[in-house]
Amino acid sequence: MTGKAIESALIKAIAREPRIALFEHFFAIDVITAGKMARRQRKALPADADRVVGVYALDVRDRRVVTFQAPVVMLSSGGAGQVYLYTTNPDIATGDGIAMAYRAGVEVRNMEFIQFHPTALYSLSGKRFLISEAVRGEGAILRNAEGEAFMPRYHPQADLAPRDIVARAIDAEMKRTGAPHVWLDITHRNSAFLRSRFPLIHRFCTEEGIDISKDKIPVVPAAHYTCGGVATTLAAETTLPGLYACGEVACTGLHGANRLASNSLLEAVVMAHRGAASVAAYLGRTGKAAAPSAIPEWRDFGGGDLDERVVITHNWDELRRTMWDYVSIMRTTKRLERARTRIANLSREIQEYYANFSVDSRLLELRNMIQVAELIVTCALQRHESRGLHAVAEFPKKLSRAADTSVRRKF
Repeated sequence: MTGKAIESALIKAIAREPRIALFEHFFAIDVITAGKMARRQRKALPADADRVVGVYALDVRDRRVVTFQAPVVMLSSGGAGQVYLYTTNPDIATGDGIAMAYRAGVEVRNMEFIQFHPTALYSLSGKRFLISEAVRGEGAILRNAEGEAFMPRYHPQADLAPRDIVARAIDAEMKRTGAPHVWLDITHRNSAFLRSRFPLIHRFCTEEGIDISKDKIPVVPAAHYTCGGVATTLAAETTLPGLYACGEVACTGLHGANRLASNSLLEAVVMAHRGAASVAAYLGRTGKAAAPSAIPEWRDFGGGDLDERVVITHNWDELRRTMWDYVSIMRTTKRLERARTRIANLSREIQEYYANFSVDSRLLELRNMIQVAELIVTCALQRHESRGLHAVAEFPKKLSRAADTSVRRKF
């Protein structure tokens, strides 16, 4: 609800500002850089001369790709929870900004640190809903498939343990029993109290046929927040001049290896403010001239067999299940290597598809999700320790000194 209030205020401010043009139903495909243009023209470009010159974006309604010239691009595209089978994130959280930045040659950092919220509603209807930690704060007890209150076995604070510990405990119980979820039991509280204290949760669960004053709530951990991302300074600057990032898409270092609730306000509000000041300073130094007019238009290869569309659906499902099974809450080196092999196969298939078909939003999202999945696995394999949100069986201890993991595309 805090986020909704901030977003509503932003939208109203944009509507009042005549100098802002809002392009709705556009899907950013890739950042255009001077380096990419030079490589396409087979020309040499000094490394320090690379910069942002624009972006390609798909007009989803008209099904055409538009070229925007711009000396600055600010990525504020959110996280990447949709790469996992279970997530609290909206459908659009497909890691688009992270993938775009990586393809532009920008450093991406600490992608292994994915926060899993321990208690998302397990719904057969596929609806996503977060069961707040405040429910456990009011005395709710986590129970496994056998009805046992299992958290005292995992932490002295039992059901009030930190998120990452609770998520790993639930994951361990699900793996041990083979159950698809565990139970959250707050049936010791009466209906009037629960309606008053948790009106949204009570109403949503009722709509799902669950009376939380009488029925235990089926819950499962779900990918919640991407703590890594596009490496930035505290002024939202990336390693590519003219490219900035703020919010969940960015890796500022402010989260460390874990995340406290509401740190997103720091990332989305404070860093956006600092980023805006940084952009103004950059334009003051470099001028506001438009990008070179020689930006090549998008080439649409089109064609292809419409029956091949099934590839997108199958690969989408396979990717999310692979990430959930092999790269989720508790990891092993063997599982990570298996995931890398499977994701590489998916990447080859989707790149071939991308090169031969007209793009649409579903294809572009899947392309980005596969790219982000590769980055998560690569960073996870770099970290030979268990730290914060990254837990790996072969390396259960935390190293004495923290270090970043980092990936950057080589051209």
